[in-house]
Amino acid sequence: MHRDQNYSSGKTVFSVGAIALVFLVIGYETALFVHRAASLRIQERRDNPDTVYVISEQFASRLLAEEGYLPAGRSGAAAADCSESGEGTSSDTHSAIEVAPGQAVAARTVEEAAGSAGAAGAAEGDGAARRAGAIIVRRDAGHSRDVARERSRGRKIESFRFNPNTASAEELIRLGMSEKQAAAIVSYRAKGGRFARKSDFAKSFVVSDSLYERLEPYIDIPLVDINRADSAAFDALPGIGGYFAAKMVRYREELGGYSCTEQLMEIWKFDRERYDGLKDLICCSPPAHPLQLWSADEETLSRHPHIRNRNTARAIILFRKHTPPQDRSVHALYEAGIIDSLAAVKLARCVTESR
Repeated sequence: MHRDQNYSSGKTVFSVGAIALVFLVIGYETALFVHRAASLRIQERRDNPDTVYVISEQFASRLLAEEGYLPAGRSGAAAADCSESGEGTSSDTHSAIEVAPGQAVAARTVEEAAGSAGAAGAAEGDGAARRAGAIIVRRDAGHSRDVARERSRGRKIESFRFNPNTASAEELIRLGMSEKQAAAIVSYRAKGGRFARKSDFAKSFVVSDSLYERLEPYIDIPLVDINRADSAAFDALPGIGGYFAAKMVRYREELGGYSCTEQLMEIWKFDRERYDGLKDLICCSPPAHPLQLWSADEETLSRHPHIRNRNTARAIILFRKHTPPQDRSVHALYEAGIIDSLAAVKLARCVTESR
């Protein structure tokens, strides 16, 4: 009987101890959760608010010059001098102040400044921000790593087609990048960087192998249309640069438009190696002005880069007068001795009008 009582008492003590341990563990986990939530809340309140100033243009110019930011289209000294002298007050207050991503300092127009100042109560009266030189400068606050990490948890990651050369920071974040990674991509582009191929995006130090493997099917980098691109687009192609970019534009004008991408190799010193280095990055839409080989006058024909000779132009006109339309061709011109073999090869590449 005594033994049964001891056993029952020991069992009760064990049960009470187990229950107490469970409550202790629950209490500890709850305390950790509350502590973390409170810490994150404190950090959010500390670094969440952005700072908005309504200041004079003169002070804005000096402030931005000191921090290395400049009004669009100005040098630091010029901005400060012009602001201090009072010149350009009207135009400068309507211009944006551009800075690197992640270090946002944005200036709005005087009209927007007035509206924002009234809404935020940062200025006295509706006309406060309209006073001469008034400007709004906004500084977005940085966030602690813990807050940024916590915000990224549970964030829905999407997959959609995107061009890494134009995708916004918000879109990159939606694709699964952190705010810091997205800012690095945008900053790289702002400094003149460009992703010519998918593999270039994979080489970025902020793009992990796993991220690239998931995004690779969705990367959409448009080909450069050599009949529509400007010199800047040509300059961005690998192995081109300013010299060849200008040549590519000029030769397109002389041809009336490229008929195929291989015509780039007709440019002086534009060799096969240079062409092979970019042929997968370009395309060719129909030329704006097909070659009018069978209807153009002597002057027009003589200006074409594959003819460039009035005697040859006259011979072509004489040939088409005495040759039925169905028998006219570049090869027939070659067989008649009007053009040589090199000109025949080049003219054969051109899109021509119907005979």
